[in-house]
Amino acid sequence: MSHPYVFPQDLCLHSPRLQLRPMRAEDAEAWLGIMADPQVMRFWNHAPWCHLDEAQAALAADHQAYAQGELLKLGIYRSDTGELIGMCQCSSFERDSRRGEIGYCLSTAAQGQGFMREALELFVQYLASDLKMRRLEAEIDPRNSASARTLERLGFTLEGVLRERWCVAGELSDSGLYGLLLERDAG
Repeated sequence: MSHPYVFPQDLCLHSPRLQLRPMRAEDAEAWLGIMADPQVMRFWNHAPWCHLDEAQAALAADHQAYAQGELLKLGIYRSDTGELIGMCQCSSFERDSRRGEIGYCLSTAAQGQGFMREALELFVQYLASDLKMRRLEAEIDPRNSASARTLERLGFTLEGVLRERWCVAGELSDSGLYGLLLERDAG
């Protein structure tokens, strides 16, 4: 059986325009604003949120999963304003296999500016160098061409499609499964 990861309580990753760190309880309203946006949630595997208590409950569950080493979920914050604009996460860890699944989202206002690529490059580098991950996987709706392009720019390869995998609000959707093999240490 795999041992859980131990994530630093003060984990904070920096890029030129962004800061990635665990979200806090005071981020609930901003997080709800992102997760309630139908455009952000268009290709998600659940319907948009409607109530602040959904964001609060999710943040509490995420905090517990982080503390238990089961979920590495980091908010994406603009360095210049401190505004929460999205998140990236790694879950479904298989520590012995050094594998995990990533997920991510970005507020509508922040899309199209290269923020997600910048955040994911930083996040993937952390997963490879600090957690020594060997393989990352991502599942997206194949109709989400922007997400597919982002993954492909990072080196992910489409490895298969699961047809009619999700039904959200009565709409069936497929899942494109992407994989990335991370470079191994030269030693």
